[in-house]
Amino acid sequence: MKHLTDNEIIESVLRGNKGDFSLLIDRYKDKGFNLLKRILKNEMDAEEALQDSFLKAFNNISTFRKESQFSTWFYKIVFNTGLSILASKKRKLEQQMISIDESFEIGEIDLNVYASTENRTEYILNIVDRLPIRNALVIILFYIDGLSLNEISKVLDISLVNTKVLLHRSRIVLKDLLIKHNYHKEYL
Repeated sequence: MKHLTDNEIIESVLRGNKGDFSLLIDRYKDKGFNLLKRILKNEMDAEEALQDSFLKAFNNISTFRKESQFSTWFYKIVFNTGLSILASKKRKLEQQMISIDESFEIGEIDLNVYASTENRTEYILNIVDRLPIRNALVIILFYIDGLSLNEISKVLDISLVNTKVLLHRSRIVLKDLLIKHNYHKEYL
C-alpha cells in the first residue's frame, strides 16, 4: 500500500478505512516533526504539536480540497499549530510577568555551534535555527523539504511575491551570518 498516492489514501480514509491514515502519518511525520522542532525549539513540544497536527488533519480530512497537494495542506496545519503553541507560551510568560525579549541579534551566534557540529549541513542547519522563525522556515521548506514557492506561500499564508521576498531576505541574513563569522569561504 506504500505505492498509493496521497489522494488515494485520503479517498480510502473517507470511505471508512480510518487505519489507512497511518500511511499518511508515516509519510509526513519526520518532516512535520523537523519543522515543529525548528519552530518550537523543543523536542517534547514538537512531538505534542505533531500529534495535534495529525489529529487536526484526520478530523478535517473531509474538508481537504484536492486543489493543492496534501503535503502543502498538512504543512499549513503544522505551521499554524506551531505558531499557536508559541503564542500560548508567550501569553503564559506574560501572565507570569516575565519579559519576553527577543534574544536573537544577527551578530550573536554561539561560537560553539561550529565546534559541536560534525559536517557542513549540520552546521548550516544550526545557523538556520538561529534565524527568526519565518526566515528559518522558508529556508527549510525550500531547500530541505523541497517545496515550491507556491506551496510555501500557501503554508505561510502569504502571497507568492512576499514568499519570494522572504526567501531572498532570508538568504541574505544567512549569508551575512556566515560572512560575519568568517565561515563564508568554506560554505559560500
